[in-house]
Amino acid sequence: MYRFQVKASTQNGEMIGIVGSIPQLGLWDIKKYLPLHTSGDRYPFWWIDLEIDPLILPDPRDKIEYKYLRITANGKVQWESDKGSNRWVPIESEHISSKNSRLIIDDNAFGSISAFPYGYIENPIAVPVTNQYENLKVLVLGSSVAMGCSAWLLQGWASQLGQTLQEKYGHQLVNRSQLGANVNSTIARFNSVVIPESPDIVIIALSLGNEGLAYCLPYERRAVQQRFESGLMQLIKMTQDLGAIPVIGGLYPHGDYNFEHNWLLRDTHQRLLRWGVPVLNWLDALDNGYGGWKSGISLDVAHPNTAGHQLMFEEIDLDIFQSDRARRTTSHMASGKSASTEEISIYEDKYGFKVFASPKAQTLRVINNSEYSYNITPTWKELQAALQRKAELTFGTYIAKNDELGTLPLMTVGVNGAIENTVTIPIGVDLKYCSALKFFSPQNSEILYYDGYLGILKEGDRTIRIINESNEEYNIHPMWKEIRSSLTAMPTGVYVDTANPEAPFRTMMIGDRGLESRVKAPLKSTMILKYKCKLSDIKRIAILPLGDRCAVRMLLYKMEYDGPAFPFDLTRSTNLGDVADIVANDFRDMWNPAYLHYNAEEKRIYHSKWSGLSFAHEVEDFDDPINNMLPIYERMQTRYAARSKRFLYTVEHTDEILFVRTGGTNRDYVIDLMQKLKSKCKEKPFRVLLIAKQSSKEFIDIPNFIHYDLNFSPDWMYDSLDYWMESTRAMQEILESLGISSQNLFWCPPNP
Repeated sequence: MYRFQVKASTQNGEMIGIVGSIPQLGLWDIKKYLPLHTSGDRYPFWWIDLEIDPLILPDPRDKIEYKYLRITANGKVQWESDKGSNRWVPIESEHISSKNSRLIIDDNAFGSISAFPYGYIENPIAVPVTNQYENLKVLVLGSSVAMGCSAWLLQGWASQLGQTLQEKYGHQLVNRSQLGANVNSTIARFNSVVIPESPDIVIIALSLGNEGLAYCLPYERRAVQQRFESGLMQLIKMTQDLGAIPVIGGLYPHGDYNFEHNWLLRDTHQRLLRWGVPVLNWLDALDNGYGGWKSGISLDVAHPNTAGHQLMFEEIDLDIFQSDRARRTTSHMASGKSASTEEISIYEDKYGFKVFASPKAQTLRVINNSEYSYNITPTWKELQAALQRKAELTFGTYIAKNDELGTLPLMTVGVNGAIENTVTIPIGVDLKYCSALKFFSPQNSEILYYDGYLGILKEGDRTIRIINESNEEYNIHPMWKEIRSSLTAMPTGVYVDTANPEAPFRTMMIGDRGLESRVKAPLKSTMILKYKCKLSDIKRIAILPLGDRCAVRMLLYKMEYDGPAFPFDLTRSTNLGDVADIVANDFRDMWNPAYLHYNAEEKRIYHSKWSGLSFAHEVEDFDDPINNMLPIYERMQTRYAARSKRFLYTVEHTDEILFVRTGGTNRDYVIDLMQKLKSKCKEKPFRVLLIAKQSSKEFIDIPNFIHYDLNFSPDWMYDSLDYWMESTRAMQEILESLGISSQNLFWCPPNP
């Protein structure tokens, strides 16, 4: 029994038919087409079952050719393709001799005709396994491609390999692949499907495609790559722990990869070749140079067709499975003398500094029993030469896995096996460095973010590990939307660096929309943040500038306390009375075109309702403000509506507010401001900090008002970096005296 099935979307009243080269299919007579069927639960799939007896065909050795038709409600017939090749299937009498066997011909989409057919037996007859195999057992642990999907009768590369290994070596191949398998699901099912088989060789045949590389967001691609590689490393170790030989089924293309996907594909491919594990090297034979399949070898974007599977089989180096060599390897691993735990001496001096390595386990052990700290540097020729000669470390980042606080620097190993950065080894330590891939392993963590340099990992429900592999400090902050959203995977609360709990920018606050504070990751470092308390358990203080110019914004920027802009950050507001009125009215009319006019001589936009308010940063070089202010008005509306929304959101959601104003004023304006802010903040505590070069006597006995007789000039800051930094230090001291630091600062989200 043959079942022909195709995926076709139809309109009401339409149907799909089939016509072909044999009498049962009408001998290409369009009037003799056979109608296909569909159903509510299977639509848009259409199918038909046909009994085809090869003995009554004109030429039983010939193939069957055919095409599908679309028949409209009024009876009009449309061929799925007016030109090009027909669909075809071979005659398979041997495989469907039983009445219970049905050969499913899966023809993909209507109008998409593949060069090779794809079909499989729906209920294949199980062949009992006998003890005829005298040599090794090879187990394939992969995904749909390893199962043979899209090859005729599922006779893909693994099926062909099994037949060849049996004929050439007497090996047995067992295929335990699974549709849609990725590293996570394969690790999860490893013990249940691999251990009972007691294999000698395990072929781990997974793909970046099933990890989601083709369709994830651009900023997630590096995380997908890292998760895949770390998962493979975990599966390699699990295989070696069984005493079996791991073999990696190499990477292959995907029809929806672009330039960056291809770069990541090749990057991982080159790294796999350096892992010291046999690799079935398929990529060059299949890849069109851009990450996609070569012409004519794929059935769809994710799967090779029969010809593609044949190419994959032909690229396999059968010597990997040569009996004597494989037996020696498995015997060595099963003997308990596996190099995975064996360390060799790399370097030792008379003071107690020692370095050991395990090439198979890819670990480096550093012991410092001396009275001094040591610096491992790229210029330490004797040590570096010994590492290259004996340690066989693969390219990448290495982390001290017994560094529970995450205080020790990372090691970067180059492609030549030498350490490329300076690493300080403290006194009295016994450190075991291993590849960072082990920290990214699905068994150890969930990757929240990774861009090739910065990794943020979820290690347990309330532990975050930050890994900075770069040579630069990383600023992790809420305005980085990919980072902010990735941290929604963690429970809300306050997380602190347990090694440096009082250090600036080592407190991570996570709300229901993700990251809400700035955290700094030092260069070449790993940092562990642990849950401390609920957000409601700390008193967060927001800093809201009130003008008169951009001095406060500039100082907060240098302190790295700056977040998204607020309404007065980039304006000039010379009259404090105007500021009080603007805030009291929720910033309505601040950007109203009816009150705005451009002064060409001063190149500023002035406000007629609040005469002390003006804007100097809203006209761009490409604007024509004299003749057309409309684009400027529209841009201001977008900017200031967002900035005012942040201001009002902060007032509502923070625990306490510090309003900061620079520039001189008088007591009456201050009292008016304080009254209006009290109304705006309702019962919420707030303070006003005025920094202006005038006497503090004028402001005596105004509750919650603080004055500093200082001058922070933005003009002088622009002219002199030294002045800017000196002013920043003074501002930081003021904020610290008021109990404000990076550990309790409220960070307003960019888009409340």
